Amino acid sequence: MRARSGDVVAAGSPDEGRATAGPAAAAAAGAARLVLVTVPGEAVAEGLVRALVDEGLAACGTIVPGVLSIYRWRGAVEREREALVILKTTVAAVARLLERVPELHPYEVPEVLVLGIEAGHAPYLEWLAGSIGSFRDTD
Repeated sequence: MRARSGDVVAAGSPDEGRATAGPAAAAAAGAARLVLVTVPGEAVAEGLVRALVDEGLAACGTIVPGVLSIYRWRGAVEREREALVILKTTVAAVARLLERVPELHPYEVPEVLVLGIEAGHAPYLEWLAGSIGSFRDTD
């Protein structure tokens, strides 16, 4: 099945780069990244997402309040209600984002995990790639 404009385009798929799917969409699938960050609450999550979007390091951030995290910290098993932030960004912005999140984050050791994107809706991937810009210097 050939990809049409707006179809899912997988990085490395036979349809990658075909004119119908758009070379920009195929490239965007390979360059897109999700970044997972947990924070102590929704207000902290919103401040973090706003800063990263304002600085051009994330195209979007989705806040999932009320997640339950159970983890080992300093020899004890802890249980905390947190918010999960799902950031959408590109590989080009990852290095700076990995520096910036801990600067903005209240935890001593924040969770910041970068995941690759296998495929996605071509128009969304193109929007994502176009939404990441040069960040302004915040130092």
